[in-house]
Amino acid sequence: MLTNRAVIILVIVTIAGFGFVIPSHKPPVKPSNRFTKAQIEHGAYLVKSLGGCSDCHTPSKMTPNGPVPDMDKYLSGFPAVGDTLRIPQGALGSSGWGMLATPDFTSYAGPWGISYAANITPDSATGIGSWTKEMFINCVREGKYWGSGRPLLPPMPWEGLGRMTNGDLTDIYAYLRSIKPISNQVPAPVPPDKAVQH
Repeated sequence: MLTNRAVIILVIVTIAGFGFVIPSHKPPVKPSNRFTKAQIEHGAYLVKSLGGCSDCHTPSKMTPNGPVPDMDKYLSGFPAVGDTLRIPQGALGSSGWGMLATPDFTSYAGPWGISYAANITPDSATGIGSWTKEMFINCVREGKYWGSGRPLLPPMPWEGLGRMTNGDLTDIYAYLRSIKPISNQVPAPVPPDKAVQH
């Protein structure tokens, strides 16, 4: 018959043993939202001034004085409800234009096909809300969608933005994580052979 002391020791050893045997289930890595106010403010400055992100990633609306950004769709990319662009035959090339754009300046066509400005709001399903800081920095630095996927297409100026410091890119990421998420599924780029109207 076990004494009280033996039972207590057996229970302690059993519990300690389970700590080594039971695998720990770690939750998947989630993007961090822990940024300082100074990082977010510096990121806002970079996005709104030097980066020029809103020029393509925010749809423009036409006014009597020309196009202005539609701030209700701030940084949400090509509107999912918009018509997809098709290049009129003969419009591009040595005898035509070098590049075409939609009136809202969120879609561009050229020898690369048709590119659509991405949704860079923190929406998890259609924007960059599920991206980690490392994915964002790799995307801008390497010119690869998701940081390792297909090439980013013109007119995205990733070559210049990719020269920013890791601190600057982190601050841009911090600012983008702080803005209003907008659900807007942007279509995939259209390759050149499928972009021209026939």
